[in-house]
Amino acid sequence: MLRVLAVDDEKPLLEELLYLLRSDPRVLSAEGASDATEALRRVTRALESGPEGADGIDVVFLDIHMAGLTGLDIARLLAGFAQPPLIVFVTAHEGFAVQAFDLKAVDYVLKPVRPQRLAEAVRRACAQLGRAEEAPVAADPAGPSAVVPPRRPAAEVTVADRAPEQIAVELGGVTRFVAIADIAYVEAQGDYARLHTDEGSHLVRIPVSTLEERWAARGFVRIHRRHLVALSRIDEIRLDAGTTSVRVGAAELQVSRRHARELRDLLMRQATG
Repeated sequence: MLRVLAVDDEKPLLEELLYLLRSDPRVLSAEGASDATEALRRVTRALESGPEGADGIDVVFLDIHMAGLTGLDIARLLAGFAQPPLIVFVTAHEGFAVQAFDLKAVDYVLKPVRPQRLAEAVRRACAQLGRAEEAPVAADPAGPSAVVPPRRPAAEVTVADRAPEQIAVELGGVTRFVAIADIAYVEAQGDYARLHTDEGSHLVRIPVSTLEERWAARGFVRIHRRHLVALSRIDEIRLDAGTTSVRVGAAELQVSRRHARELRDLLMRQATG
């Protein structure tokens, strides 16, 4: 079984990653570090205690973009030790894969982390260390909220446990939990998504395509490559010179041609249902 250290300077993402790792029966222990200094201190202590020591670490799950030293910097430093732990990079950026594998990384997992993909990274680490595998983690493509967790004390409940009804957003180092029912629409902004509510908006590092999949059962529909909308929050649908748009509160959002017919059908069924 694996002893794991997860490193990420974004607390909600670190807590979610730890939750998923602790849910995998092949992981004996999973601890977290929120910056490079803490991570290097923990790994140094683990190496000093020896492979079988109480502080031993087999695998480091490492974010790349962090304040101060990057994950690549940490991996280069660890490579200088005689028996370094294995490295699995966990990042939102595809562009560092070549550098990661040059550093002998076991795997390169893209955020948002899917339980099935993380389970594969654990499998690869077990295989490289020659550890016997146990039953794989139960997972569903829908995302972290679909994992069936082991029983844990109330004090260990993390951000991921709140996923079914709320989503964690961070602003200025403060984490808030926004009810999904309060979200009127979602706007794509690259690898991020901006959640619009009546009170304001919040930016999260989750692609709109992922939210579309997770929230389909909650009545969210894609109306454009840039927008995902809660059906119940649509006040008007407008047709003008062959173009379709919807009004959601004070916002008017364009509907792409490929989504227009399906949206009209959904709204009609909702109105007559």
